[in-house]
Amino acid sequence: MAEFGDTSFVDPTYSVAKSMLSTLAGVAQRDGRIGKLDEPVAARVQDGGYASAHNASVTWKQHLQQESEWEGSMWGKDADFVGKAAFGAGERKPRTLGAPGSHYEYNDVRINRFALSLLRVFDKPLPEVFQEQVMDVIGASNSWKWVPYHNSYVDLHGKQVPSVSGGTRWGGGMWIDSWDMARFGYLWLRGGQWNGRTVLPSSYVKEALTPSAHGPDYGYLWWLNTGGKTLPGLPANAFAALGAGSNTIVVSPDHDLVVVWRWHGGNAAEFTRRVIAAIR
Repeated sequence: MAEFGDTSFVDPTYSVAKSMLSTLAGVAQRDGRIGKLDEPVAARVQDGGYASAHNASVTWKQHLQQESEWEGSMWGKDADFVGKAAFGAGERKPRTLGAPGSHYEYNDVRINRFALSLLRVFDKPLPEVFQEQVMDVIGASNSWKWVPYHNSYVDLHGKQVPSVSGGTRWGGGMWIDSWDMARFGYLWLRGGQWNGRTVLPSSYVKEALTPSAHGPDYGYLWWLNTGGKTLPGLPANAFAALGAGSNTIVVSPDHDLVVVWRWHGGNAAEFTRRVIAAIR
């Protein structure tokens, strides 16, 4: 192991949190809280979010692959938001909404709907589940915090509880240090196993690291390198959690390696290649 910089500093990690939501979906499937991922979310979540004819067929898998085309609003933001004012650097042009499963779109509103749906099946706030089922198991610190938006609270058995986001757009998000990110990446490097304990089923990990039908080399909220474009020069089975601010977790199974690099503004694949060259 090697490190540089202040690796214990707790910072927002932006869309790396999406890969953490993917992990929670694997835990939910492990525990039977969701069944086959092709099952419509509406079969288990009846809070009105999937009541329309369009949303009724949205599946867990489509949410995980960002192909849900879910229609609606979450926490004051419309899933069909366009333009620089709302979408920043991710500006896109207006388009016709497709059927669920027909189109990939990186969309934080739909991810936030997915996070709320996971809360519904766990019947518990996701930060509590993440701590109990993932972070405590992998020996993470107690310094991380998953912060909700100021208005992302829902009623759960008469109590207001937070529903967290899959990023830090509009505030909120996962705040975490580099060592905890590394432990999280190591869990995936080990195929969801930790000291003989199954955190994630191997079948789920395999599916999560398989490219979706329409995404740009994208699995279950993980960026893949199947075509060699996401992480040039790294093996095809390398994968990464990527967030704004150049927050990155790169995993290369062929090299038994996890690289966490933050706030760098550089090329994560090139840096990982240099690390590999240094340890050979």
